[in-house]
Amino acid sequence: MALRHAVLAALLDEELSGYQVTKAFAAGVANFWHALPQQVYAELARLEKEGLVAGREVVQEARPNKRLFHVTGEGLAELESFASTAAKPSFLREDLLVQVQAADHLDTDVLIERLTERFAFAEAKAALFEERLRTMRGGCDEAEFLLRGARVGPYLTCRRGRDFERANRDWCRDVVGVLRARREVRAES
Repeated sequence: MALRHAVLAALLDEELSGYQVTKAFAAGVANFWHALPQQVYAELARLEKEGLVAGREVVQEARPNKRLFHVTGEGLAELESFASTAAKPSFLREDLLVQVQAADHLDTDVLIERLTERFAFAEAKAALFEERLRTMRGGCDEAEFLLRGARVGPYLTCRRGRDFERANRDWCRDVVGVLRARREVRAES
């Protein structure tokens, strides 16, 4: 997947400024695609040049003018083409996993501290995703929303982000338990 596809997907529902696309990334797309604001702005310019998005100038009083972008028919065709190709399997590339790989040679207390930090981060992020999911559902329970909700795509990707962070949280908790138990066994020996 290229950044272009994530930007096009972010623009499917409404016209957004570059700033709003960046905020949309932080709020929803960030669980599966990371991009810096300058990357988003550069990609919007490329997409507009290629005719995949169209922009229009909005004059604002007492504020700088802004450009709003929307997906064109060509942009939607690009997304459809992208969706028709086989998805590449993802892989993990994470510093914490390298640190745990080397656990037998590192200070256990420091490693437990790193894992505890990641646990707290994952727990907070999972809770944030859960809150977004509740907001998206409105008054519906999940089963009803999945069948009849207005936009299921953003909901499903947000749910994947929640589940990913829950798995990270649980893994950190389990690894801390293993490291503590091993430390106790070594202390008894």
